[in-house]
Amino acid sequence: MNGTAPRVLLVEDEPGLRLTLGDRLTSEGYSVETAADGDEALARAADASHDLIVLDVMLPRQSGLDVCRTLRQRGITTPVLMLTAKGQVADRVVGLKLGADDYLTKPFETIELLARLEALLRRRTGGPQPGGESYRFGDVVVDFRRAEVLRGGRPVELSAREFKLLRHFIEHRGDTLSRDALLADVWGYDETPLTRTVDVHVAGLRQKLEANPKAPRFILTIHGLGYKFAS
Repeated sequence: MNGTAPRVLLVEDEPGLRLTLGDRLTSEGYSVETAADGDEALARAADASHDLIVLDVMLPRQSGLDVCRTLRQRGITTPVLMLTAKGQVADRVVGLKLGADDYLTKPFETIELLARLEALLRRRTGGPQPGGESYRFGDVVVDFRRAEVLRGGRPVELSAREFKLLRHFIEHRGDTLSRDALLADVWGYDETPLTRTVDVHVAGLRQKLEANPKAPRFILTIHGLGYKFAS
């Protein structure tokens, strides 16, 4: 990991697991802070200085579900990965409804935990993530897994072709893409004179996603060459 080490708050009451996970996360480049019960978790998470929170559901004093609820009520949006006991489907459902971002069922492989944390971290930072689950630019969030787009927290209706075009732009951001290349890669056309098709769909995306479609910030026209997604 480059730059500042991502800060993780690990909330787990079982000392052995807390130590093992803490050591592994540290070795993977995370800066780890730990808490052993719900009260301590709230106290440590209060300043919202963490990048991620790993939160066990079963905790002394107050449960992980209560902790998650309180954090969200206080406006703390730090991504939360909940650890639930095997078979406790209700806890997982309630946790997600309370604002948890993901869950992992015990027992789990540490490598799976690391993969989940990396995905949450990418989602939080909006960093480069072709093949990741989501991408953020401006006030727009694209959820690739659900094929959903939110702008300012509100759903945006895109056609299947518009979504595919947007995804292609994001996966090739910074590259200048010709209309012919877009037709080949997004529409599957090898030879066609209908480059106007691309222009119509780009205009549609700008209308739905840009604050000012006539002066776009993200989907740019490169005159004489094609388009470029800048983010």
